[in-house]
Amino acid sequence: MSDTFDAIKRAEEALLFKTYSRYPIAVARGLGSRLWDMDGKEYIDLLAGIAVTGLGHCHPEIAEAIADQAKKLIHVSNLFYQREQLDLARRILATAHFDKVFFCNSGAEANEAAIKLARRYQQRVQNRNAFEIITFNGCFHGRTLATVAATGQQKFQDGFAPMPEGFTQIAWGDPAALEAAISDKSAGVLIEMIQGEGGIRPARPEFIRAVERVCKDKGVLFMVDEVQAGMGRTGSWWAFQHFGVVPDIMTTAKSLANGLPMGAMLGTDEVARAFVAGSHATTFGASALVSAAASKVFEIIERDHLLRHAGELGGWAMRRFEAVGKACPGAITEVRGMGLMIGIELAFPGKALWEALLQKGFILNLTQEKVLRLLPALTIGQEDLERFALALEALLPEHAA
Repeated sequence: MSDTFDAIKRAEEALLFKTYSRYPIAVARGLGSRLWDMDGKEYIDLLAGIAVTGLGHCHPEIAEAIADQAKKLIHVSNLFYQREQLDLARRILATAHFDKVFFCNSGAEANEAAIKLARRYQQRVQNRNAFEIITFNGCFHGRTLATVAATGQQKFQDGFAPMPEGFTQIAWGDPAALEAAISDKSAGVLIEMIQGEGGIRPARPEFIRAVERVCKDKGVLFMVDEVQAGMGRTGSWWAFQHFGVVPDIMTTAKSLANGLPMGAMLGTDEVARAFVAGSHATTFGASALVSAAASKVFEIIERDHLLRHAGELGGWAMRRFEAVGKACPGAITEVRGMGLMIGIELAFPGKALWEALLQKGFILNLTQEKVLRLLPALTIGQEDLERFALALEALLPEHAA
C-alpha cells in the first residue's frame, strides 16, 4: 500500500467501519509533545490522544519498560497470580484512600464495573432492591449500552434503542434536583468533577460537597468518574482531591498506561464486599505487559514532580489564554478548567478556527461546537503553550468577525 495520505484515506474508507470523523492527518510518528504526518509536517500535540499519552509520545522509559516486560511475560489471563498487577495495585492505591482496585481495559469498562458494583452492593450487601444510577446533564461516561444510557445524550443513543433501564439524568450543579431525584431505588450517583466532553466544565466545590452529603445521608454510593481528569492532569492525582470529598468508588483509564489500553475501578473495603469470585471479570485487564507500563507511569510522575508541573503550568496557561481574550474583545466567552485540562469557550462556532489552528500545526479538539479543548501531556513545556497562544491571538480576529 502506498504511504501517501490519499492512499491511506482510501484504504481506511474501504476497510474500516465508518465510526469516526477523522482529522485530515495520517500520523507517521511521535515524540514527546510532537507528531509528524506522512509528509513530514510537524505538529504540537495539545490533545495527547484525548488525554491518553500523559507523559508524551514514545517516552523512552515507558518504551524500555514495555520492551523488557515483553521479553518476560505479556499475557496469561486473570486465572493466575501476577506480581506486575500487584506492583501496580500498590502504586495506584497509594494515591488515594481506596482499599481495592479492579483493572480492566478502558474507561467505559471501568464505569460498567462501577455501575455493576453499586447495584450488587445495594442488592447483596445492603439487601436493598436498588439499581438506579443518577448522572448529570452534559456528562459522558462511555460508549457501551449501559454507559451510553448513563450519559443520557440523544446523539450517542440514536439508533440503539431500547436503552438499558435504571439511569436518570438531572441538572448539573443543582443539589436540590439531586435531593428530589433520590428514591429507595437509587443505588449510586456517578459524577465527573470536570465534565470533559461536556465542554471542560469544572463543578463548583459547594456542589460536589453537597452531592457527597446527600449520598451519605441517603445511603447511596458516591461514585466519581476520573477517566479523563485523573492521573495528575489537574495538578493532583485525582480531581476529586481538590474538593475535599471521599468517594466510595472511583474510575479511571486514558493515561493510566500512557497509550496502552487500561482502565481501573477503585473502591473502599466496604463496597468491595459486593464482588466475589465470578461476579465480574475481564480477560485482558492488567496483563503483565500493560501493568509494567502503568507502574512506570506512576514512577515517572512522582519522580519528576509532574503533579506540581501540571498545576503550575495549567494556571499560567489559563491566565495567558484569558489575556488573549482581552486582546480580542468579544471573541472568547470564558477560559475554564483545572491544571492541564483546559477549555476555551468561543463566542462563535469554532470549526473554522479549529481547522485554521490545525493548518498552523496545533492539534487540539473542538467540543460542544464552541469549546477548544486542550489536554496536553503533563510533560509539555511552557514554550509550546505560548506558541499556541500567539497563533490563537493572530487567528481570532479573522474568525470571530
